[in-house]
Amino acid sequence: MTTAELVNNTAAPVDGAMAHDETPKQTPLFDEHEGNDLRGRWQRIQADFVDDPRASVEQADELVATSIKRLAEMFASERSNLESTWSRGGEVSTEDLRQALRRYRSFFDRLLSI
Repeated sequence: MTTAELVNNTAAPVDGAMAHDETPKQTPLFDEHEGNDLRGRWQRIQADFVDDPRASVEQADELVATSIKRLAEMFASERSNLESTWSRGGEVSTEDLRQALRRYRSFFDRLLSI
């Protein structure tokens, strides 16, 4: 598969249709363990709301801020890894770049849907 074909299969065309009838798939932003941990923390916050609504809202704010910070760290690390490979003159595989672009697309689509 050529680089152009990979890009066409990875990025959604401007008109919003998916290339080759591909259904967009959301790539998980967190690994399974981390995602489960965040969901568990959220469930505890919700359960505690009845007893202490103010504390629950404060904890929800903290959890969201922590999650956003973690996402920023993950994307910065990914970018740093790609850039360090390029700066050493190394080649990043097209598959690695395709996966990175898929994660960015999934994250960007989620941001736009908020």
